[in-house]
Amino acid sequence: QVHLVESGGKLVQAGGSLRLSCAASGRTFSSYAMGWFRQAPGKEREFAAAISRSGGGTSYADSVKGRFTISRDNTNNTVYLQMNSLKPEDTAVYYCAAARLGYTPSNLRDYGYWGQGTQVTVSS
Repeated sequence: QVHLVESGGKLVQAGGSLRLSCAASGRTFSSYAMGWFRQAPGKEREFAAAISRSGGGTSYADSVKGRFTISRDNTNNTVYLQMNSLKPEDTAVYYCAAARLGYTPSNLRDYGYWGQGTQVTVSS
């Protein structure tokens, strides 16, 4: 069982940066691949980024590649999403998720645990 709590979302101007954090409970954090997903109003939840259990592998959606960086600290049971060059279309609720898999899944159905989400709003 993994309990996830996101933080760091807020209102930011276009072109700005923001770092989201996701704190996980439990002693087996390093057994889970971690992902960030986002959901804009009226749209389906979509994949943003994922990181492997060790942190050695990452994957990104094309829409965020080169602007977002996912990382993790297995000592402190935390995963991060550094977001740079933010655009209004990045506005969404951002969710952290955990998957007990050995790679970096992009399909939300592969993730068994979800946080409550944190709102990111990018103004133009």
